[in-house]
Amino acid sequence: MHAQGTFEVNLRPLDTYAKGGGGIELARMSINKIFHGDLQGTSQGEMLSVMTDVEGSAGYVAIEQFSGELHGVFGTFALQHYGIMDHGANRLILEVVPESGSGELSSLAGKMVIRQAQGKHYYEFEYTLD
Repeated sequence: MHAQGTFEVNLRPLDTYAKGGGGIELARMSINKIFHGDLQGTSQGEMLSVMTDVEGSAGYVAIEQFSGELHGVFGTFALQHYGIMDHGANRLILEVVPESGSGELSSLAGKMVIRQAQGKHYYEFEYTLD
């Protein structure tokens, strides 16, 4: 099945445990999102990121938990992110954490693609729901 729409994201810096060095900058941020479209709801999570001293090379990992509805089906699920930027070339993986769904979304599995254009964030979500 397929879902699509937009989302608003608010990232805020958090204190970090580890400190970067040698041209590496480590960061930790809170994630707050509001989803519109086929997904209606909110998510909260945390992101860890690293910036290198080479422009266009960085990485991040994140976990967020969505709460709301997907095509009128209610529940929660966790989404895991893995992102790499290599000299400006992006690779991003977002997947539903297995067995993380609850409520009517308890059997949810899927992958999400996000993109940004003209200041807006968009998602495309390919999923199964048994």
